[in-house]
Amino acid sequence: MKTRSIRRNAFFFCTIAYLCASCVKSPDTETIRLYVRASEAYAHGRFLETAEILRRQNNFPPALILRAKAEYFSGDFDKAEKSCRRAIKLRPSSLEASLYLARILREKDDPENAAKIAESMLADNPQDVRILRFAAEIASDAGKYDEAAVFLDRAAEFSAENAMVLLDRARLRWIAGRAEDALDDLKRARAMLPWDTPLLRSINNLENIIKEAM
Repeated sequence: MKTRSIRRNAFFFCTIAYLCASCVKSPDTETIRLYVRASEAYAHGRFLETAEILRRQNNFPPALILRAKAEYFSGDFDKAEKSCRRAIKLRPSSLEASLYLARILREKDDPENAAKIAESMLADNPQDVRILRFAAEIASDAGKYDEAAVFLDRAAEFSAENAMVLLDRARLRWIAGRAEDALDDLKRARAMLPWDTPLLRSINNLENIIKEAM
């Protein structure tokens, strides 16, 4: 319980620092409190509760994006689209809002506009694995399997590079006595490599070593 309280406070203060740095006008304390509360609900898969907590938040981009994601995973695509578009209007550079808008449009049987958004995002973020995988999904939906394979090949290349970085950091954290942080890095790295590769086996081996020593 004490650990949870410490993490909650840490997240609260980190949120404040992030918002002060990223917003022209910082939100009030109540807005931040609701955002932190909604983030905890979202992390536990309580999407309807998340959307309800943030239903009156219409001028704070992070809250709008979080609400849009919760509405998306709840299956309310119309509300999710409205939340995304409002977030993009307030913060046009938001990659996450644009990506979820594209996903929503795909779910609403509007692949043409979803593809246009994906193409625009890739022009500015050609190494983003999430966008590459989404572009592959759109291409596959359209029967463009060769094009989809190209996107997935690029995604696999960048995923492997990112996983290697996390593996290297996990080793350093393990040496420094930060076993829990090392395991967290390994978990993230493994999620990037769902296929059996030597790199994945290295990740699993290090994880087993750490767990046996704890």
